[in-house]
Amino acid sequence: MTTEVELKLALPVRSLRQAERLPWLRQLATAPLARTKVSSVYFDTRGLKLRRHGVTLRVRGAGSKQLQTIKGDNGAGGGSPLGRFEREDEIGSQRPKLKYAKATPLAPLVTAKLKKGMHPIFRTNVQRTVLNVRLNDSDIELAFDQGTVRAGTRAEPLHELELELKHGSAEDLAALARRLAKDLPIAFVPQPKADRGYALVTGKPDDHVRAAAVVLDPHQPAGAAFQQIGLACLRHFAANQRAVMAGDAEGIHQMRVGLRRLRAAISLFRDMLQQADVETVKKDLKWTTEELGPARDLDVLAREAIVPLRKSSPDKREIETLERDIRRQRGAAFTRAREAVASPRFREVALRTVLWLLDGQWRRAQGRAADIRQRPAAAVAADILEQRSRKIIKKAKRLEELDARRRHKLRIAAKKLRYGCEFFEGLFGHHKRQRQYRQALKALQSELGRLNDIRVHAKTAHELTQQRGNRPHLAAQAYAMGLLIGGETQSSRRILSAAKKAGDELADAQSYW
Repeated sequence: MTTEVELKLALPVRSLRQAERLPWLRQLATAPLARTKVSSVYFDTRGLKLRRHGVTLRVRGAGSKQLQTIKGDNGAGGGSPLGRFEREDEIGSQRPKLKYAKATPLAPLVTAKLKKGMHPIFRTNVQRTVLNVRLNDSDIELAFDQGTVRAGTRAEPLHELELELKHGSAEDLAALARRLAKDLPIAFVPQPKADRGYALVTGKPDDHVRAAAVVLDPHQPAGAAFQQIGLACLRHFAANQRAVMAGDAEGIHQMRVGLRRLRAAISLFRDMLQQADVETVKKDLKWTTEELGPARDLDVLAREAIVPLRKSSPDKREIETLERDIRRQRGAAFTRAREAVASPRFREVALRTVLWLLDGQWRRAQGRAADIRQRPAAAVAADILEQRSRKIIKKAKRLEELDARRRHKLRIAAKKLRYGCEFFEGLFGHHKRQRQYRQALKALQSELGRLNDIRVHAKTAHELTQQRGNRPHLAAQAYAMGLLIGGETQSSRRILSAAKKAGDELADAQSYW
């Protein structure tokens, strides 16, 4: 049993051979290139039970050998932020041998019913070229893969470069990737081959991806915990690239959630991240968020505000005029989002971010940052939650005195704290207290969000009145927005009261950290 530490990268087919021939890379080699054909068959039940529990089971044919591999999700392996549990055994069969599942994430799932119901669900066939190199004190395997992943009649091409750390430090792994990026158009791959296979099985290769749970160890260093959280958030937003390209509104939302979660993690751990390079990362993430923002905002406005308004007032033709214009703007915003995630800049943002998480300046900072980085994750998390909670409760008690801008800032602070509660959930007990605290925090954030929507809609209405062009058309839009804002304004006092109540419940909730 081992902990797999790897970094997956994508690059165009034409660049695979170019990568193999890089002179400086050949100079790092400890053995000649080795080429082989690798066929892997993945097993699961009809209901995808293994998938639902974050477990992967495959049998790989390489030459005359049959190797069974069991992998487990969550990235906590051995305290490494890139780690996944992995057990590999040579078996004399093309069918899995579940006797090797002991002490693996698969073990709790093994039953007679599972054994009977398990069958091949997809396979990968690749031409693999392996180059082993040594960089500083680290041994790294580079695997250049070209082939296909196939599920029934569905198939997709594969062309990836996988860097696997056999021995040494993740920093050397990042250094090698950074050097490769100078010569090749590489991109970070957030999903392993298994994820792509399962997407073909379900017939939804362009489906959106939701956040995966982050499993932390209370005793692991806070620096490793931050890396793990950051990489989970990065995978979340980057894995939705195909969904955004396909024009999936939920894919845009999920990518934005992943971005916000990563930006929140950077904010939560800011006392550990005071180095200059963090500003570049924050700027990159902000750019991506802003490119997606109009698409999400207009989609929500159309679905959650304009459509209900039209249904409640079907005789108002002005609302139809506004709806058509909002949908036109929404289409343009979706195009902007697609172009952004298809751009070289997006590829650079994802790659820079993953390398910063692995080997940014914060990893070597001294003084107070080093002290925080080395403290147990549970202790640092408790300090973060306590400080943030105290500030939010203090401001929530004065909610009626805050103007719209300060309420907006309070909403953002509540959202960051809520993400922190999700990140740190497994570090503490008192599950009932956790649930009550999160419910109060969620209610506060939700009501503040509704108040912010009213503010944004009022701003939009004002902008409509300032536009030049077809005056009757603009007048109709302004009239429809006035109807919307009028209804929302009437409910603002009730929403503010609900937000204040949620703040009081948060203040009364027992801390669990």
